[in-house]
Amino acid sequence: MIQDDEAEKALRWLLGNAKAAGELRGARVRAEAMLKHVRAVLFAQCNAKSAAEREAWAYAHARYSEAVEAMSNAVTADEENRALREAAGMRIDVWRTQSSNARGKL
Repeated sequence: MIQDDEAEKALRWLLGNAKAAGELRGARVRAEAMLKHVRAVLFAQCNAKSAAEREAWAYAHARYSEAVEAMSNAVTADEENRALREAAGMRIDVWRTQSSNARGKL
């Protein structure tokens, strides 16, 4: 059984975490855009003649690896926060159902 105080705690967490959730999502979007930016810059810097060679050079570059790592970290943080928000929402939903069932038994 989910107690009233647990549901209230989940709701307070959701409300208090909204700004941080937005910031995490923003960091994820920025990291995804930066990955594309780094790839494009590296692609343009390479002197190889074929696009395939330039692309391979860009993907093998340390700056691209760093951008991939940054994106991975941003996605991990955003997904962890999303999962916690979903869990808090589910806790509230279970509490709501339990409360409704209890009122129905009166």
